[in-house]
Amino acid sequence: MAIFLLSLHVLLVVGFTLRILLRDDLSPQARLAWFIVLVVLPYAGSVIYFLFGEIDIGNHANKRHKEVCDQIRAKAPHLMGRPEDTERLIDPLYRPAFQYAASINGFQATAGNRADLMTDAATTNAHLIADIDAAQSHVHVLYYIWLDDRTGRAVAQALIRAAQRGVTCRAMADGLGSRALIKSPLWQQMKDAGVQMAVALPFRNLIRTVLTSRIDLRNHRKITVIDSKITYCGSRNSADPEFLVKAKYAPWVDIMLRFEGSIVAQNELLFLSDWMQATGDTLDSFTLTASPIAGGFPAQVMGDGPTERRGATPQLFSSLIACAQHCLTLSTPYFVPDATVLEALCSAAHRGVDVTLIFPKVNDSWVVAAASRSYYRKLLSAGCKIHEFEGGLLHAKTLTLDGKVTLVGSSNLDLRSFDLNYENNILLQDKGVTRAVCDRQADYVARSAPATLDLVTAWPWYRRIWNNVIATIGPVL
Repeated sequence: MAIFLLSLHVLLVVGFTLRILLRDDLSPQARLAWFIVLVVLPYAGSVIYFLFGEIDIGNHANKRHKEVCDQIRAKAPHLMGRPEDTERLIDPLYRPAFQYAASINGFQATAGNRADLMTDAATTNAHLIADIDAAQSHVHVLYYIWLDDRTGRAVAQALIRAAQRGVTCRAMADGLGSRALIKSPLWQQMKDAGVQMAVALPFRNLIRTVLTSRIDLRNHRKITVIDSKITYCGSRNSADPEFLVKAKYAPWVDIMLRFEGSIVAQNELLFLSDWMQATGDTLDSFTLTASPIAGGFPAQVMGDGPTERRGATPQLFSSLIACAQHCLTLSTPYFVPDATVLEALCSAAHRGVDVTLIFPKVNDSWVVAAASRSYYRKLLSAGCKIHEFEGGLLHAKTLTLDGKVTLVGSSNLDLRSFDLNYENNILLQDKGVTRAVCDRQADYVARSAPATLDLVTAWPWYRRIWNNVIATIGPVL
């Protein structure tokens, strides 16, 4: 028996080690983390690697994604913008970041946009419901988390009202994040009212998903489009700030912008790419239009996910950070950067950029909280300022540069957003909108406690060891 167990141990460790060494897409840090897990926990580690080690959504899904993207590029290039538009519209200082963003999905900067920063969750909900109630043609919504609470029910009832008066309504929700709603009577009520429903990354066959893909590849996007004229983008799911599934961390503090203009068409194309993937519909089934606003600012959509090239999101963040001239402020609930982003932040601070980072003081993920704090000393030593938000769970994902450029959306600065989740973001160049977002970031700072180098240095040895251990195996978490 001992010989059998030893042989099995060796077979598992050597077999999975060879598989890891054969992969060209892994960073050295990720390889090292997997080696540690496999050596320390060979049996459990092998199961974990089998379930979560490789980022592959499956051959069928990859093929379908390519077909969908080919349709969009062939039939809607006029909505995606042109490279010469980015050259013409964007300040040369920030053009490299916009050009990099365009390389991910093909969306270029387009002029003719305006945006309003929503004051709070109640204001966001009021505007959203009013826009759906005023819809004349169609409404498209996609949420990672859609709860059967006040906010979730209000959106569902607005869709039902719209469908009953003849508006085409398409609603999607992630198969895991919104699993309770998908099984609820409210989901069926929307169907019965004529709302077209779809599930993103469903669990129709759990065994097949486990064998051919990963159960934790999720659609983390939050997209709302009304009549191809209005879209919402930001960090907010269709859920109350009290966020009943994790109420002890409430309130969830989000940020949302309401956009009008040509950017709406790009966000709608991103929604349709998910809808077509889930339903099998073709682009010919939809009427596509753009409604640019005279004198509006330039903006572009960036969507990432496991079917895009690896490293696209951290490379975009690094490109943006490298463009900063004077100041950079970033907020995110989940901060587990790869080396690319970490070094870019430190480099910006070293060259004199005022770098401010805002994270929640209490995080709903103890893993992320520990891993995040393992980077504090390096960042603070480089000159970055870190503030820990104390007024709930700061869920807003924002980045502002020099009072001129803003990135908002669903992407966190962690390995899930970098590699596993489908995300949506809008990158824009406008002083007015950026000033409003900067003011919101300043409010976050005012409700935060600074994490100073003296404070971090004084942490007890066991806390530092714990943070660093979690960060070491972070690439496999």
